[in-house]
Amino acid sequence: MTEAATPRTPGTPCWVSLMAHNLAATQDFYGALFGWSFVPAPRQLGPYVRAQLGGREVAGVGELSGGRELPVAWTTYLATDDADATAELIRACGGTVAVGPLDAGDAGRLAIASDPFGAVFGIWQGLALAGAQAAGEPGTQTWNDLQQQDLAAAKFYEAVFGYDSAANGPEEITLSLAGRPVAAVRELGEEPVRGHGPRWMTYFESADPDADARRVAGLGGRLLAPPHDQPLGRVATVADPEGAVFNLLRTAR
Repeated sequence: MTEAATPRTPGTPCWVSLMAHNLAATQDFYGALFGWSFVPAPRQLGPYVRAQLGGREVAGVGELSGGRELPVAWTTYLATDDADATAELIRACGGTVAVGPLDAGDAGRLAIASDPFGAVFGIWQGLALAGAQAAGEPGTQTWNDLQQQDLAAAKFYEAVFGYDSAANGPEEITLSLAGRPVAAVRELGEEPVRGHGPRWMTYFESADPDADARRVAGLGGRLLAPPHDQPLGRVATVADPEGAVFNLLRTAR
């Protein structure tokens, strides 16, 4: 593990993690898609590795314990400077803390929670690892949005993390910290992800979403929404072979 970067502003999406049924096959898929390599990590929640790009840690992948039929999904972690205090605030604001807070070795302290509408997210108090160590290049977390059936969900996150929010049309709210957009809340519409309930969605930077979407299909995943242009940039929605949904984004410059 390299030396920790400057602690992230509380509320900033700082890490993403995936719990899969087959850890080895999942590593093969994302290694082929993004060029990730993997190193062992603390095992508080079972077998777990950290994905790296050029020796910099960018995401986590763990293995669900045998027989647990839980949905396979990417989890967005929001930075905090006090995981225990934030967990208490989550409960006080109507959310649920399902796991933790607990220590992840010397890397940091985490909890896994859900908002009052059921969307799962993590909180991360970085110690030796402040969060993802690379950004702005293919294979790194580049954006996160919360897909909800009611934009009122933004109020919960404003209360817990101190976001400023601004409407970006009738179906989207941008969440900002110190004037910098860090995430969005988007109302669910008639999209491929509809029917899965409220969720945080991860966007990974892609130099070519069209080519990467074809690569996903060739590696055993699925194309859920074909590449298209939107204000963020060019986006394709895909799923890995176990069904974990994520977006490929070439950020608009």
